[in-house]
Amino acid sequence: MSPKNLTRREFIKTGSLAAATGTFLLNNPKSLFALQDEKSRVVLIRNKNVLGEVGKINTEVLQQMLDESMKVIFDTKDASTAWKKIIKPDDVVGIKTNVWNYLRTPPELENIIKKSVMDCGVAEEKIGIKDRGVLKDPIFQNATALINSRPMRTHYWSGVGSLVKNYIMFVEKPSDWHGDSCADLAAIWKLPVVANKTRLNVLVMLTPQFHNVGPHGFSPEYVWKYYGLIVGVDPVACDAVGLKIIEAKRKEYFNEEKPLNPPAKHIELADTRHLLGNADFRKIDLIKIGFEEGRFI
Repeated sequence: MSPKNLTRREFIKTGSLAAATGTFLLNNPKSLFALQDEKSRVVLIRNKNVLGEVGKINTEVLQQMLDESMKVIFDTKDASTAWKKIIKPDDVVGIKTNVWNYLRTPPELENIIKKSVMDCGVAEEKIGIKDRGVLKDPIFQNATALINSRPMRTHYWSGVGSLVKNYIMFVEKPSDWHGDSCADLAAIWKLPVVANKTRLNVLVMLTPQFHNVGPHGFSPEYVWKYYGLIVGVDPVACDAVGLKIIEAKRKEYFNEEKPLNPPAKHIELADTRHLLGNADFRKIDLIKIGFEEGRFI
């Protein structure tokens, strides 16, 4: 059985590595991204019922998807216990989202995450949800824990808009980071405002964008219903999985290899240059749950 390609049933049989990882993260989040010898556990979960005919999100199904992901990642019987492995009652929690108007972090998901954090005992006034303006927001300025969530999409400057890229709003001038295809975005994760604070990453793959033309380019032709979430504690590993799916969709749509332009080099360099996490699939335990048709990975 390949560790890169575990099913939910196979994972249950493999033991409790994730439980140890959860406790380890809460006590020492820095080490999660520093230890490149450790494999990163990532859940790809899909449910066709999460989207209605016109694309309306079924909040109950979305909740179930995130709950199941949490149980698998942290090897718990219920999602509440999993959340309590990474969030403490005295935490100040920033939920970093993405508000790009064509494809934003769903408000339904933001509310699900917020409720889960509150169920850990965190007071509502100690929880913030924001994208732009985080540097001036008191919650994010004083955050002890961060939850990172955004949709996956192709991007004019960085190849793809990824979880790693989602922290670009934690710098004063984001455009300063656009050089060389945004190669060094992972360095932002070492800044004091965010360093060692991220407890969970949720890459939204409900309707990802696989192609764009020009800055902020969007066309309904280049999004599709994938019905998925990619969840993990390692943002690089989650991004690597999402990137693989985007690349496969591009090949199917264009009937040929269609490399991203510019390339999404910041994901690999987040691993090899900045040691933020694992982009190498030999170091990723990918657990695939749910709807299989058109999974691309």
